[in-house]
Amino acid sequence: MRRRALRMTLLAVALAVLLLGLPMAIFGSTMLWNQEISSMRDHASSLSSIIDRRIDRGDAVTPELVSGWGSQSGQTLRVTVFMPGGERIETGEPISDPITVVERGVTGAVVQVQTDRVHIYRSIAGFIILVSIASIFALLAGALMAARQSRKLSAPLIYLAASAEQLGSGTVRPHLRRSGIEEIDLVNEELIRTADRMAGRLAAERQFAADASHQLRTPLTALSMRLDEIEMITKDDEVLTEVRACQDQVERLTGVVAELLKTSRSDSGGTTEVVNLDRVFDQQWQEWRKVYSKAKRELSFEGEEDMTVLATPGSLSQIIATLIENSVKYGAGKTTVAARRTANRKGVVITVTDEGEGVPDEIGDDIFKQGVSTGGSTGLGLPLALNLARADGGKLELAQNSPPIFSLTLNAVPTSLDPDKVLPQGALISMGSRRRRR
Repeated sequence: MRRRALRMTLLAVALAVLLLGLPMAIFGSTMLWNQEISSMRDHASSLSSIIDRRIDRGDAVTPELVSGWGSQSGQTLRVTVFMPGGERIETGEPISDPITVVERGVTGAVVQVQTDRVHIYRSIAGFIILVSIASIFALLAGALMAARQSRKLSAPLIYLAASAEQLGSGTVRPHLRRSGIEEIDLVNEELIRTADRMAGRLAAERQFAADASHQLRTPLTALSMRLDEIEMITKDDEVLTEVRACQDQVERLTGVVAELLKTSRSDSGGTTEVVNLDRVFDQQWQEWRKVYSKAKRELSFEGEEDMTVLATPGSLSQIIATLIENSVKYGAGKTTVAARRTANRKGVVITVTDEGEGVPDEIGDDIFKQGVSTGGSTGLGLPLALNLARADGGKLELAQNSPPIFSLTLNAVPTSLDPDKVLPQGALISMGSRRRRR
């Protein structure tokens, strides 16, 4: 859209410059040519009148007089006077490619004025260069204005596309300031109304699933208890077989109801949003500073201000907390949590490192597998963190064994977009200071 608007505007400006500049150059060149010819004709006419008056009075026409008229103009002129008696008076140097103007007086004297064509061509070339420079400046001004207008037109469309993408992912309700462009504002308002309708329908569906699950759990529990009671009091093998078959079906139905209830609860949150790393780092600092103080170790957070990533707030806090806890339990020295943008500016890498011995080489490749641990723990913390990172489209890996460097790569929000307008901040879930198993 931006390139198309820029191209169309530049095409319109170029066409306008061409339609105005080309006729102006032709008209100006013709005018300069005619002006030079007219000036030479006036020059010859004036000299012819003076010569006629001198001849009428009987005065002599001297070469000095003709020479003086030849030097009156600021250009090189060759003036030749043919007297009635056949005398010829000339002044000026011969011209190889002249333009000639002839004026005949009433006494029969003929005045011929010549000038070099190159002089007129220089004047015309100077005028054309001036018009060309003006046209170039007009094109540059048009290009700057076109670039500015294309940005004003494309920015609301970029925000609108981001809002539509968020709406399609079912995360947040889009909020945009009015752009002043009626068509874009109409589409934005319709997106907001669509988001409200979708949110209402989703809420109704989730509420129905939750209500149905709750309503079904009570009779299913009662039915299961009655079957257990029948199983205890009957001694008929055929009845026992049927009772156990019914119990299997009840357990299966109970599992389906529990899954429906779990889905209805999980769908209400846990979606990817824009997360400000400053808030996450501050929350983690508040959570772990006392632990590090007791251990007489240092914990620091580094990174640019207002850096944002696309992640689930609670999951991101859980991943960082797991890595920090592992550093407390198995690391040594200073623990550094740092964030930096990738080279292409499309991602953010969060690293957690300390000054300890790190991860042994023999288990480095299996550190994210369940049950693998360096200290006899359950080995569930890192596998869980790995799954949480993958769920948000990120990547968690052991970048270096010794000293240990764990890196978490997440998608960044494009710098050309304003996250507070396009992707509103989600709620930050505090994980508390409870212990986490590795």
